[in-house]
Amino acid sequence: MKSSFVERLTSKKKRLNQLKDKVIAYYSSLPQTDLPDDQKTIISFLRENDISIFPYPFPAKYHASDIELHKDDKLNLHYMLWEGKKLYYKSGNRPKKAQEYFNSLRLEQDIRSPHRYLTRDFDVAENDVVVDVGAAEGNFSLSVIEKAGYVYLFETDKKWIKALNATFAPWSNKVKIIQKYVAEETADDKIALDDFFDDQRTINFIKADVEGAEALVLKGAANSIARQHNLKIAVCTYHRQEDAALLDEVLKTMGFHNTFSDGYMLYYYGRSNVVKEPFLRKAILRGVKVS
Repeated sequence: MKSSFVERLTSKKKRLNQLKDKVIAYYSSLPQTDLPDDQKTIISFLRENDISIFPYPFPAKYHASDIELHKDDKLNLHYMLWEGKKLYYKSGNRPKKAQEYFNSLRLEQDIRSPHRYLTRDFDVAENDVVVDVGAAEGNFSLSVIEKAGYVYLFETDKKWIKALNATFAPWSNKVKIIQKYVAEETADDKIALDDFFDDQRTINFIKADVEGAEALVLKGAANSIARQHNLKIAVCTYHRQEDAALLDEVLKTMGFHNTFSDGYMLYYYGRSNVVKEPFLRKAILRGVKVS
């Protein structure tokens, strides 16, 4: 017999409360004199609030209902204005879903968010060639589209392709959308960046958010990365517990100087994601190659 919606909701809430208790107990058991202040702040927050993937006060200011949603009747797609530009959602039939999704993007890219890709000192430069791996709706590329020289968007989910074409229609002369899964090797619907880009192509910025497959993306781009100068990479490191250390080491061996975004995530989504000690995860690794 299938469980009811209420039972599933209760079960999820119970699991999250149990996880919250585990996180608090783990960090409370550590020598407090050795615990970094930013981790102490998170534990104090969790004692007084529900668990969240962003365990900080700033998400409380974001509400999906506050998003002004627009409808493109011709395309049957919803969109919002992202930094003054139209950002399309993949469907025009579920406005509340679109608001919730767009709200999560605003939260992720808040200046205080550990998930923020760019900073004042780590940014896309004028006329840069940008490679957006795991583009989804394309908010990252839309943020830099006006100053970028050219943008390659890789997105394997066909549900996003129509929305991406709509979002980037005003800049179609400098945007290419590739419906491929970026991987270590090329086969069927998969593409390695080394096989996609020829030996003459300059790449200035790579952003990768591919649900834990970021290391494979980098391995499949090893030759392209090796021949680049002044290359920047922003890669997600929170999908699995070991990703931060793994990706940090991979980029260092490729000649990058790395820094992590400030703060932590408590990431408990994903079927293959094993949530375990030490629980708190670094979210974005920013690498700069200058040789």
